Amino acid sequence: MPPAAGTGLEPGFRGVICASFGSTGDTAEQHSGGRPRHDLRFESANPETLSDLRSALGRSHVGVRLVLAGPQSDIRAAAAAAAECGLLEEEVILLSDGMGPSVIYCPHCRITTTVRAASPEVACQGCATTLAITDHFSRRIGAYLGYSAHAEEAS
Repeated sequence: MPPAAGTGLEPGFRGVICASFGSTGDTAEQHSGGRPRHDLRFESANPETLSDLRSALGRSHVGVRLVLAGPQSDIRAAAAAAAECGLLEEEVILLSDGMGPSVIYCPHCRITTTVRAASPEVACQGCATTLAITDHFSRRIGAYLGYSAHAEEAS
């Protein structure tokens, strides 16, 4: 099968599912090289829309590629859902618009906290622990890892 020129996708893929999130997420420039393309448009990556994405992936065939566009927190959550469905990292293209909130995972209570502004620390919405934010991003959880910011201080 010839390569799909200008797609950013490797030769041999069977089709493309393009999912965009928010008002800025756009996959219109992602060409499918004449192969089947299915477009999905969501406001955000919430449990209902991620369920819709999982359903679309469940109906897809081996060799499909997934293109996700929009705010980082939405496309990362969608990529985590895709991984749950068996897609490999190499089968997913992330097109982040660089905008939107970040999601921080608390290992103490296993709750995620969404933050809008860049900050080195955040209060966990689940257990109120002050979390220091690391650069480690979990693709499985779709969030940055936080840890107790003051764990080493004497009480």
